Amino acid sequence: MVLELLTMAAHRVGRCMLLQPPRLATCVLFLLLPLLLPCSASSSVITHLPGFHGRLPFHLETGYVGVDEETGTELFYYFVESERSPSTGPVILWLTGGPGCSGFSGVVFEVGPMKYVLEPYNGSLPRLVYNQYSWTQMASILFLDTPVGSGFSYAHDPKGYNVGDISSSLQVVTFLKKWFNDHPRYLSNHFYVGGSSYAGKVIPIIMKFISEGIEQRQQPLVNLKLQGYIVGNPITGSKIDDNFKIPYSHGVGIISDQLYEAAVANCNGDYVTTTNELCAKALNAIDNLMSEVDYGNILDDKCVRATPKPINEVSRSRSLQEDYIRLSEPTVRPTINCFSYRYYLSFLWMNNNLTREALKIKKGTVGEWIRCKTGLPYVQDVASSIKYHFDLTTGGYRALVFR
Repeated sequence: MVLELLTMAAHRVGRCMLLQPPRLATCVLFLLLPLLLPCSASSSVITHLPGFHGRLPFHLETGYVGVDEETGTELFYYFVESERSPSTGPVILWLTGGPGCSGFSGVVFEVGPMKYVLEPYNGSLPRLVYNQYSWTQMASILFLDTPVGSGFSYAHDPKGYNVGDISSSLQVVTFLKKWFNDHPRYLSNHFYVGGSSYAGKVIPIIMKFISEGIEQRQQPLVNLKLQGYIVGNPITGSKIDDNFKIPYSHGVGIISDQLYEAAVANCNGDYVTTTNELCAKALNAIDNLMSEVDYGNILDDKCVRATPKPINEVSRSRSLQEDYIRLSEPTVRPTINCFSYRYYLSFLWMNNNLTREALKIKKGTVGEWIRCKTGLPYVQDVASSIKYHFDLTTGGYRALVFR
């Protein structure tokens, strides 16, 4: 890349040398200016992380990719190369739910190569260890902070945060085009898009855009070996998902046969919009019972979420001039037996100066890191992803749906 830039610079300056001295300096500056501006993509190889003993036993790269020049939107990513066969193993783009959750959740809570040591917090930096069940033993995985505003992704212009299902999916496709352009050695590997929860709604949309790019022979996607997608506990559409909560809660034994039958008899199959008093009474009783279990995992204890009070990251991001500070603990601290205790540890670890320096986070772009941000101006402009699933599967792409 450096050699290409120097060659380009030499050609441009050579053209300027034909001019007279008064115009020569102006011409050189004008032609070289694009080469002096920041690149739309930047990356760093990370060999050590705070709280992880010794050198990382896997290849980790972090970086930013610009996806919208007008608003200065840059998406942050973590890339872990396959530990077994990076040249032939599959490449997976892994997205997290929300919308507004950081891709780092995939790194330490889902399919990635690290996990937190579960121990009482004593004021020191939370510790990380290697996850022997990581999918990165078999595949290279790109964990992405999307939509913009999630994790460490940011926009210079506050208008850049105004995205939705369609526009954020298009930004992901732009990200992939640029990332593969900088990493062409992975184009020959089989490629999949995967994720969970709300990501399960946008993944078919992203897949559709990628497949269209391949059909239209858009570089470098034309060389991408797109195979299929993976969605876990996927969101499909609010009306479909909300309507299924009633038969699901009955199927797993949260509500009784009598209560379920009352809902069936009086709600006419619509458990979202109540049309009569008997239906409303049954749904209220069901809601009360459902409130006693953890929505994420009904077999877990009912736990608080380790998420600090929401902040308006959009308005705050432009005024960040100070260096990072050591932040206080989240406002709510779950007990160590709760899965959300891991979220509590991630908040403390991510908002430490040493961590941000190690991950090469750009100073002044994002204030407080929050695993799942609320209040982003995100528009859910796709009511249902069913059509996208249908088009992809009938088009020959493989799909894995798991719960």
